[in-house]
Amino acid sequence: MADLKPVYQAVSKEQAEYQLNQLDEKWGKKYPVVIDPWCRNWGKLTTYFQYSEAIRRLICTTNIIEGFHCQVCKVTKSKGAFTSDMALLKLIYLAARSIRKKLTRPLQNCSLVVSQLLIIFGDHLKLQL
Repeated sequence: MADLKPVYQAVSKEQAEYQLNQLDEKWGKKYPVVIDPWCRNWGKLTTYFQYSEAIRRLICTTNIIEGFHCQVCKVTKSKGAFTSDMALLKLIYLAARSIRKKLTRPLQNCSLVVSQLLIIFGDHLKLQL
C-alpha cells in the first residue's frame, strides 16, 4: 500500500500521526485489517521516531532476512519443479553465495550511524570495528 509510505517516512512523530489519520480516513473502512494494527500499536511504533534520520533509514532499508528471501524467491520461482530436495538446496546455496556479495557493501554514513548507536545504546552495543 503506497499510501503507508508517508507514515513511516515522516520526519517527525507528529507528521507521521497526521499521515496515519489521513490513511485511516481514506482506507480504514475498506482495509481495517491493515490500518487497525497500526492504530492499536501506535505507541510502540512511534519509538522509531526517537532515532535520527540516519538510523531510521538503516532500520527501513536493511531488513536482511526479507531481502534474502526476496532474492531466493526470484531464483526459485522461474523453475517449474526440482528433481530432488538436494537440487533445490544447491540452487539456494548458489543464490546465497551471490546474495552475500551484495550484502557486504558498507552502509551509507556508517561512521555517523555507529557513533549515534553507541551514544544511545552504550555498553549494550558490541561492535568489532
